[in-house]
Amino acid sequence: MKLQDKVAVITGGVSGIGAKTAELFIEEGAKVVLVDMNAEKGKAFEAELKAKNADVLFVEANITDEEQVKNIFKETIAKYGRVDVLFNNAGIGRVQPTEDLEYSEWRNTVNVDLDGVFLVAREGIREMLKTGGGTIVNTASMYGWVGSPGSAAYNAAKGGVLNLTRSLALEYATRNIRVNSLAPGFIDTPIIPEESKEQLRSMTPMQRLGKSEEMAKAVLFMASDDSSFMTGNTLTVDGGYTAQ
Repeated sequence: MKLQDKVAVITGGVSGIGAKTAELFIEEGAKVVLVDMNAEKGKAFEAELKAKNADVLFVEANITDEEQVKNIFKETIAKYGRVDVLFNNAGIGRVQPTEDLEYSEWRNTVNVDLDGVFLVAREGIREMLKTGGGTIVNTASMYGWVGSPGSAAYNAAKGGVLNLTRSLALEYATRNIRVNSLAPGFIDTPIIPEESKEQLRSMTPMQRLGKSEEMAKAVLFMASDDSSFMTGNTLTVDGGYTAQ
């Protein structure tokens, strides 16, 4: 097992890519802390996994709230004593013409997609330094590499995640903390409306949407010793979109 007895924190952990990654991590021997704002869904998923004998904890938190982020790790340490893996996955998206974009909407997107990633990474690093290191995977996006009309805030935030990842990787390279990021393409998750899926398929060279399971396998690679000489990099899993 690639994560035997490792303690993994997953934000945005109760649906889509986060949920599939949680399931895969558990299969690979990890103890998993699920973090999400949706308490009802989070507790239901926690119960579902526990019914399969998984060692799992749900923590309700808004990653833009510094105290709530600190509490994620407080509860994790109280139950498991350490953090070995952090999948910094929670995020939101918005498509809107820039001339119609309110500053408050810009701030909300950047706050979740970049500031929240920083807050969670910082607290994760603080705990990893106490126990000899760990691995961090941040969820960026293929739209951190390339632009998309109507996605100014999202593009800016995800581009920030790419360079935040590089910066943290260099800062902690000699302290046994590896930091990489995942840049997904169009993934078939509940966040994508059914009416948009055909258009997104046609925009992807492989002519299909990605699956959450495929993203989870990429995250497992970066979180495990399979990628032991990899840090400061981004794994782009987008069906060929950014190769165009």
